[in-house]
Amino acid sequence: MQRDEIELNSQPVFEIGQKVRVKKLIKNDGTFVGREIGEVLARIGDVGYVASIGTFLQAYYIYAVHFLDTGYIIGCRKIELESAEEKNESNATDE
Repeated sequence: MQRDEIELNSQPVFEIGQKVRVKKLIKNDGTFVGREIGEVLARIGDVGYVASIGTFLQAYYIYAVHFLDTGYIIGCRKIELESAEEKNESNATDE
């Protein structure tokens, strides 16, 4: 995405309830109450579920992701996430 591109001109990439995986290390930027600035909140590969979708600066979607392992609900940008849902639920073959 280009710097001046407005993400809100399209539909959100993820849906509420969708299983997602973190692609980048997420540290507290000061917006996560109760944790020190710079403290790691989610690591690459951590899996959570989209709880809600908001916006930031009238340009970007922010996905509130609930990480069940830690109980944290963290606001993430789409560049920090990828779908964790299985493309094929079963690899079984008919024999």
